[in-house]
Amino acid sequence: MRRIDRAVATIVGSAVGDALGAPFEFGPAGAFSARFPEAGHGGEMCGGGGWEPGEGTDDTQMAVVLAESLLQRGGLDLPDIFARFQRWAAAGPKDIGLQTEDVLTNGMPWDLAAAIHFQVSRRAAGNGSLMRASTSAVYFARAGRTATMDAARRIAALTHGDRAAWEGTAVFHELVRLTLSGADPICALPDVLDLVHPDHRRRYAAVLADDWHPGRATEFNGAVWPCLGSALWALRTTNSFEDALRAAIDVGGDTDTVAAVTGGLAGAYYGWEAVPARWTGPLHVPLPGFGGRVLRSADLIDLAHRLVSEGD
Repeated sequence: MRRIDRAVATIVGSAVGDALGAPFEFGPAGAFSARFPEAGHGGEMCGGGGWEPGEGTDDTQMAVVLAESLLQRGGLDLPDIFARFQRWAAAGPKDIGLQTEDVLTNGMPWDLAAAIHFQVSRRAAGNGSLMRASTSAVYFARAGRTATMDAARRIAALTHGDRAAWEGTAVFHELVRLTLSGADPICALPDVLDLVHPDHRRRYAAVLADDWHPGRATEFNGAVWPCLGSALWALRTTNSFEDALRAAIDVGGDTDTVAAVTGGLAGAYYGWEAVPARWTGPLHVPLPGFGGRVLRSADLIDLAHRLVSEGD
């Protein structure tokens, strides 16, 4: 399989998962399969909960905003990324995490806002930096292990002061890097875990273990650990892109983000041909604060090509 096919599927797959999962957010486990009991029959891009069928949420919107900074600035420009996130947040997106909103609107400079938020709240291990990482993972993949994990941590730190969020995003970046090259992300996990900061390695080892499942989570999956753990569980226990996303959404809870993370990893693993056209057809991603633009699947495909080209 060509590397570009995996990269396109990483970005579009994440967006597909986001849009599929959004109508089921905060719902019970098994709600997706209860509504769509048989795979492949269509209608799953149903919309609901304030979302149009196929509409990308803050997960994909922030991923696109991040990607456009990387492309337009020719690499990692943290103040620029933060300013673009602020512009997006100020435009009133339909959904934005409470923690992310506070960091982007508290008036602090880019290099202090998340740290000060964490000092005050002591709660900053949400999955908000993980949810938007598909585009940066593709962009930095060619740069190698150290560079991609470092970039992940630095981008995550813009909105999340807890290092736990940095480490989860770094693991995702590295798994995507390996998978784009044809490696099995599940088999790669032990080596990747060795790269996690020692203060957080044990907790990630627990949620990424072969015998872990979402029923063993000790936090709501809006936290970074069970979110990433649920995504790897969905990939490990299924045999197709579609089934991985079905499993991810059926976990319940923060379904758009769990499915977005799953879609990114499953896309990298299974490639573009595995992403159902009935899911990419209605996909669209509004960009509040950026001139009323709405990206479609073709735009996301083009974005992926540019990220691969510029990241080389």
